[in-house]
Amino acid sequence: MDKFVQVRMREEGRIHYCKIGDQPPSVGDYVIIESERGMDYGQVIGEPETVLDENVEKPVHSIVRTMSADDEKKLKDNKEQAKAAYQTCAQKVEQHRLPMKLVDVEYTFDHSKLIFYFTAEGRIDFRELVKELAVAFRARIEMRQIGVRDEAKILGGVGCCGRELCCAKFLKDFEPVNIKMAKVQRLSLNPNKISGLCGRLLCCLKYEYKTYKTLEKNLPREGTMVRTKTGDGKVTDLNIIKQTVIVELEGDRYMELPVSEITVLKRDAASQKPQGKDQQAPSSPPPPPQQQQRQQQKKGGA
Repeated sequence: MDKFVQVRMREEGRIHYCKIGDQPPSVGDYVIIESERGMDYGQVIGEPETVLDENVEKPVHSIVRTMSADDEKKLKDNKEQAKAAYQTCAQKVEQHRLPMKLVDVEYTFDHSKLIFYFTAEGRIDFRELVKELAVAFRARIEMRQIGVRDEAKILGGVGCCGRELCCAKFLKDFEPVNIKMAKVQRLSLNPNKISGLCGRLLCCLKYEYKTYKTLEKNLPREGTMVRTKTGDGKVTDLNIIKQTVIVELEGDRYMELPVSEITVLKRDAASQKPQGKDQQAPSSPPPPPQQQQRQQQKKGGA
């Protein structure tokens, strides 16, 4: 087992466990990292911890040193040159009339590779574009197609909650989100209200989904008949977080009651439950004595 720290690769990159040496960096320090694509950089976001080798994402990244003043100057120069490369590439994309949207451009820290991030509806034939870019910048060119969620992660922004986008702030990976999560939380299914800046369902719908599913088990379903202190009624709505139900009583009266103050009325199981495969059908009446005797004689003769 080795000691690792969590490092956010670049400003909006993924979080990796990186191996540290004898002098561990402090939280918030920018460090130079040896990764699979060469020398890179990132920011330390966690204290040193001992991690089992099988729990560390492969290939393992190692921290080479804390970023120096020279490293900071080199990083600043790389960013300025990447901005110029963005403008050049955008012009060439327009000249070639390629159906793609350029999102971001970055140099690797050692300035050996230039990476272009873009979104597109389908596959793009950018072979001529790559040749022209390689000649213009005299570096290896990588065209990386990303999704709309990755675009939001790179560009950043403010969500409907008024806070910085989760994907740009702390999310490691994008987990599947579906409309069922919004239904369980009883949210409006208006796409404008449950979608993020990327146009996809809000990532935060997944945060509380398990909690809602757990709390929902304590409540009766809508339409269930219940008994209250003021009479019997039917459950018409639920408040999962407050653990209360809305009960419709006689006379079009509605009451919001804690689940502890209601009793679910059980139905007659014999009259309501359908006959299953494991239930035996009622047996037919036995045949008359004479017929039984003839059946026994036939068996004896056989």
